Amino acid sequence: MKLLALTYGTEGDTRPLSMLCRGLIDAGHEVILLAYAGTLGSAQALGVPHQGLEGDIQSEVTALVASGNGIRAASSGLAGIAMRHTASWMRQANNAAEGCDAVLSGGLAAFIGMSVAEHRQLPLIGTGMIPITPTRAFASSFLPPNHVPSLLNRLSYHLVNQLIWRQFRRPINQARTQVLGMPPRHSLWRDVPMLYGISPCLLPAITDWPSNHHVCGQWRAQDAQTWSPSPALQAFLDAGERPVYLGFGSMMGFDREVVLAGLLKMLDGRRVLLFPGWAGLPKQPLPANVHVIGNTPHEALFPRTSLVIHHGGSGTTHSACCAGVPSLVMPFAADQFFWADRLQKLGVAPAALSAKRLQHGELVAALAFAEQAQTRARAAALGRQMMSEDGVINAVRHIETLLRH
Repeated sequence: MKLLALTYGTEGDTRPLSMLCRGLIDAGHEVILLAYAGTLGSAQALGVPHQGLEGDIQSEVTALVASGNGIRAASSGLAGIAMRHTASWMRQANNAAEGCDAVLSGGLAAFIGMSVAEHRQLPLIGTGMIPITPTRAFASSFLPPNHVPSLLNRLSYHLVNQLIWRQFRRPINQARTQVLGMPPRHSLWRDVPMLYGISPCLLPAITDWPSNHHVCGQWRAQDAQTWSPSPALQAFLDAGERPVYLGFGSMMGFDREVVLAGLLKMLDGRRVLLFPGWAGLPKQPLPANVHVIGNTPHEALFPRTSLVIHHGGSGTTHSACCAGVPSLVMPFAADQFFWADRLQKLGVAPAALSAKRLQHGELVAALAFAEQAQTRARAAALGRQMMSEDGVINAVRHIETLLRH
């Protein structure tokens, strides 16, 4: 089969889909991946054919944050980027779908893929790393955990999904008309099969999902041994006990000086691997126990750490758990609070930290919980369980089954 895979977002959106595409190629299928050009390094390294979609998330979000609007600006900026580039994405995706047998669609480009599949009368499969299928088990992952009465859990998905559709509906319908010559849509797509690159260890058993919605397991590389640290990083890893990883990925708009100072004070001289991410390095000089790193494959690096301090993105959350190490989670937006809550419930992380409330006593207590022997044992057991999963193979099998019918 020839498949078009489409997403738009940060590294956490593109990297798992790149892994899935590699699995499909290994199974004998032909795939082309369309995503934000700045996140296609993993696709290139894996030998996955790809094209970059127009737009520069990092530059545009940086400009928005510089205007002083913080996290809210960064979050709304992603949606704004998608809406501004809808027509060009629709055109590029439609051209890439020529000769394809199906479309895999997710991220901020989900409605693009859905429209192209409809236009070309191709089977459509949704992909994601965040649960969006309505269920009575828990509320929408875009809402604060434990704030919605359980009776309203299922309804919360319909409300959130409708809000997202209303935000994108006008540019999607304009592009459908101008690019594809199709009539506008007035409602969301229904009965779309969904595949999630989520570990069943992190998501409770869901009995009220449709039979064609599947939690496959994390979409990751099975063999992380192909990565080798740089000489400087290897020297730091060899120089002492396993370090703490500290990084918030693409998060911006928070006071990096205050947050980093508070966390380093909490760590009290422990060895630290600092990934500055999109927020960049602080102005303050860093102590000798901190080693700065660039983009590094989490599935290979995290097993060499003792603790992961992160923002709670789905991909980072999965990689930390799979590595068998505890987490400290400081969520900033969207589904990050959901994953922080999941890790707390599993006993591998304390309650979520807050970038706006950095009380030293609370931070020290959170670190003490993460370093307890019981916490480390639970994290190690979770890691062993997740390592036995093969989310890519499961997803490939589901795709082949769905497209045979």
